[in-house]
Amino acid sequence: MQTPRAKQVPHVWQRPTGEVEDPWAWLRDRDDPDTVAYLEAENEWSDAWLRQHGDLVDTLFEEIKARVQETDLSAPVRKGEWWYVTRTEDGLSYPIHCRGRSAATATTELMLDENIEASGHEYFAVNAMDVSPQHTLLAWSSDVDGSERYTMRVRDLATGTDLPDVLTGTTWGGTAWSADGHTLFYVTADEQMRPCTVWRHRLGTEQADDVMVFDEADERFYVSVDLSRSQEWVLIDTSSRVSSEVRLIPATEPETEALVVRPRQPDLEYSLDHWGDLWVVLTNLDATDFRMMTAPLHQPAEWTELVPHTPGHRLTAVEAFADHLVLHEWADAQPRLRVLSRDGTEAAVHAGDEPHDIELEANPEWTATTVRYTYQSLTTPATVFEHDLLTGSRTMLKQTPVPGVDLSLYAAERHWATAPDGTLVPVDIVHHTSTTADGTAPLVVYGYGSYEASLPPWFSVARLSLLDRGAVWALVHPRGGGELGREWYLHGRLEHKRNTFTDTIASVEHLVAEGWADPLKLAIRGGSAGGLLVGACVTMRPELFRAAVAEVPFVDVVTTMSDPTLPLTVTEWEEWGDPRCLPAAEYMLAYSPYDNTMATDYPALCVTAGLNDPRVSYHEPAKWVAKLRAVRTNDNTLLLRTEMGAGHGGPSGRYELWREEARILAFLLIELG
Repeated sequence: MQTPRAKQVPHVWQRPTGEVEDPWAWLRDRDDPDTVAYLEAENEWSDAWLRQHGDLVDTLFEEIKARVQETDLSAPVRKGEWWYVTRTEDGLSYPIHCRGRSAATATTELMLDENIEASGHEYFAVNAMDVSPQHTLLAWSSDVDGSERYTMRVRDLATGTDLPDVLTGTTWGGTAWSADGHTLFYVTADEQMRPCTVWRHRLGTEQADDVMVFDEADERFYVSVDLSRSQEWVLIDTSSRVSSEVRLIPATEPETEALVVRPRQPDLEYSLDHWGDLWVVLTNLDATDFRMMTAPLHQPAEWTELVPHTPGHRLTAVEAFADHLVLHEWADAQPRLRVLSRDGTEAAVHAGDEPHDIELEANPEWTATTVRYTYQSLTTPATVFEHDLLTGSRTMLKQTPVPGVDLSLYAAERHWATAPDGTLVPVDIVHHTSTTADGTAPLVVYGYGSYEASLPPWFSVARLSLLDRGAVWALVHPRGGGELGREWYLHGRLEHKRNTFTDTIASVEHLVAEGWADPLKLAIRGGSAGGLLVGACVTMRPELFRAAVAEVPFVDVVTTMSDPTLPLTVTEWEEWGDPRCLPAAEYMLAYSPYDNTMATDYPALCVTAGLNDPRVSYHEPAKWVAKLRAVRTNDNTLLLRTEMGAGHGGPSGRYELWREEARILAFLLIELG
């Protein structure tokens, strides 16, 4: 086949740093027939490469499939008089949602079979799944093209049929039912795909008659709506990267005007939940890593400290139950759970020392005396535990089966790399017990490092295919994430963004120095903002890596952030900066992968995109690959795969996702030799 080549059309961007030529700017026009032709040519090129290695792809797919118990059942969850469960079946791509009157009979009543709803669609994803307080109705929404524009319907659970109510253009911004189950709150987005408007829908009426409850005009702010765990309050949250504001509506009086708790202030963030006669407030008021406050029910703006601020211990969430609170925090780059009772006693939920993830599970019962949580690590599959608040004991309810795998053959550990400025950076690694630190193993590094998103270690059956072949897999936690507190984030954003990339490079070099990697067999992988991490690292140090996987990568940083008409640009200025002015333009230009792609040798690259992606537009990875083909000085493998009917998350359905992962693993194994 002939190597794909995108045409070059003269185009000049006017920037504060001077004029910039961009002959691939035309790829932004998806209506240009040449755009689709180029993307399809790249897909054909990738398919041809993959066909050469089809046996390996098939083998990897079968390995992944064999490690999954395809017919499975989640741990049933009680809510009121019903027990809710999700099940999967052999040969079916999507989950099936059911309920019953007991844990043993939780599969008897079908609520929603995603396989039926997905029929006839190339792509299908469910967002909202919200049962009314009376347990008679289900508000559910779906997206059939990856654009994240969802259509919401309301299902009568007694008959299994949807009501005439159809709400189009809804978002991932949440839902909330009124106490009587007659009114539903939902969120729509603006043209830039920013969730910004809360609507009130009365069942049995047309969407055109819905009432606008709140509209956020400031383009820096996102809006979401939710129901308190007590089901007594509708909470409307509007947040930017650096400030927030909450509004309250009694669930029994859905037509009441929303009450503002505290008007927004620069650099003040807070969130609320209802706790009986009190509000619990999580805030950074005079607390960099947040503290927890309480407020009287009828004076939600009057805050009194309950849990003080501890520097470096980032309180990330609080869940309120009738007689206790559950706190989620990050400390020493590990997630933790703490339970605080009304009498002031406190207990930590056991998580062990291995790098891990621990998160609250579904706990819908307000009066529960137990707390469910999920634990997993690099060597332990997702496990649901129930912690008894009265006795302190815990019960394992379910561990995800991994057929045919001896988990004792894998080991994980934490390392600390030293960044160029002396900062210690946590890195978690996992490997087969037969793989030793003798300097011969291939290494795959994964990272993200943006938006204060803390990336906990997770278990992956697909990853075992790498480990079984002698590779080491590493999860790096660079600055820009939130693993070591708010300061860790602040020193990896705006004018400190380069720390994210130099931390990652230092982590790779540390693992090489410690003997955990062959310096000639290094790969890096990341998606979205993690794709920026990949692009920046291979641009700054192309000789360091042999291969790289950039999934839906944010790589054309300056151009995208200069255009406020593109999805989500304005809301992102507080994360990256506004390149329409100095000094941000200069700083961002210095690390933008697309702008810094030059005539040099590059590692083998596998790049993905989604034509309907509303977060990272398809043209960013497409332009980057087109430029790489034109200017690089070697002929290493270069693949661009664009999902023509999907968005940011790639293909839908578990079998398609496994197949896609098998392709990526095949690319890594081939290129790492």
